[in-house]
Amino acid sequence: MRIGILLLTLVAAIQSVQASDYAREQRWADEILPAILDGEPVRLELADGHNYLGLYIGAAPARGAVIVVHGMGVHPDWGVNNALRTRLAEHRYATLSIQMPLLDASATPGDYVATFPAASARIGQAAAWLIGKGYERIAVVSHSLGGRMARAYFVSGETQPLQAWAALSMGFDDFKDVSVPVLDIYTEDDHMPVLHLVDARKRTLVHPASVQRMLPATGHFYDGKEVEVTTLVREWLDKTL
Repeated sequence: MRIGILLLTLVAAIQSVQASDYAREQRWADEILPAILDGEPVRLELADGHNYLGLYIGAAPARGAVIVVHGMGVHPDWGVNNALRTRLAEHRYATLSIQMPLLDASATPGDYVATFPAASARIGQAAAWLIGKGYERIAVVSHSLGGRMARAYFVSGETQPLQAWAALSMGFDDFKDVSVPVLDIYTEDDHMPVLHLVDARKRTLVHPASVQRMLPATGHFYDGKEVEVTTLVREWLDKTL
């Protein structure tokens, strides 16, 4: 049985590496780096030798550190991810927004399941990098499909240094078997897969510090509500992390 589990794990890892479009990642990096005004580009290295982009803003003295995990097919500075990484840093949270695995632009959310082991490894590597910087209190803030990637990390069964998770608009899943405090945020006009599971997600919030919040008058990408969602995350982190 143990050998079979190891083989399945190896196959999943190989599939996730094959599914990650490293060339597309590099194109994103080449496109966005000249326009980065806030923070420092860093390269993080995985066990297979692949380097991926992170955008880091330090804080001193820091209240804690946050790993920002973006959604499907975008980059660490895209949309609400930029607001999270820059505005949280203004409130003494160091931020590290990391590039998650990419597939071809035609890929569906279901196709991305094959990348979850690789995504989980990147989150773990980002946590180790922040610990190396001296941060002891670390949280994850994810958006959309990035939430399912973060969930894969939290339920992996490995020893984890991360202490809290704010999940923005996570669809297709809940928080079963997640032991850390969770802030579950969704919007009034969110995508249907997010709205359909509001009650299911709430039922699986087992930690006493976990809460669910709805942000009105916006949709899945938090357009026009970037300040409000960042404030919601920051105030919860202030109490929880």
